[in-house]
Amino acid sequence: MHTDSYRHRGLRRTLVEELRRKGIRNERVLAAIGTIPRHLFFDPAFQAHAYQDKAFPIGEGQTISQPYTVAYQTELLNLHPQDRVLEIGTGSGYQCCVLLELTPHVCSIEYQPVLFERTRKRMAALHRSAHLFCGDGSLGLPQHAPFDKILVTAGSPTIPRPLLRQLRVGGALVIPVGDAHTQRMMRVVRESEEEFSRQVFEEFRFVPLLGQAGWNE
Repeated sequence: MHTDSYRHRGLRRTLVEELRRKGIRNERVLAAIGTIPRHLFFDPAFQAHAYQDKAFPIGEGQTISQPYTVAYQTELLNLHPQDRVLEIGTGSGYQCCVLLELTPHVCSIEYQPVLFERTRKRMAALHRSAHLFCGDGSLGLPQHAPFDKILVTAGSPTIPRPLLRQLRVGGALVIPVGDAHTQRMMRVVRESEEEFSRQVFEEFRFVPLLGQAGWNE
């Protein structure tokens, strides 16, 4: 693995201060961003971009999310150390590693097999242990449900019903919902077996959530 140098740690501290200025308040989330070496999720040729607050292509039509977006979504989840979390869209594995800083109980599912294999090896090399799956994330992981929190890292045309069913009562789903160009971040809380409340937040732009309950290819 490539090193995590004093310089890299300094760049992370600068990034954390930038996120703080942009409105991220949760100190546990900021500490997680400050801990995870984001440059190790980039091809060595592009590592100079790792600590800029922007998204970056990682192949297979996917991106590593902008650090602000990662922090924003994670803050909305309001994670507790005992929470069981399902992440839809493992991607590079960066968001998954941020989640693991906040709770050890993380399942993550990736739609693209090539990306899944690459990220599985990277996570192992980083000694980060989440339960990783390859498949249709729009359908969730019913065999491992219920979850306290579900995070979707791709834009969905609607709120996938299978994910709502896999939330524990009192649990929350954070998901960007909209068209192929822009989505509004939403947090859906399961108030009871049949009742859900929802809040709508800022506008973002994500790659599409592919699958039966998302955008069909």
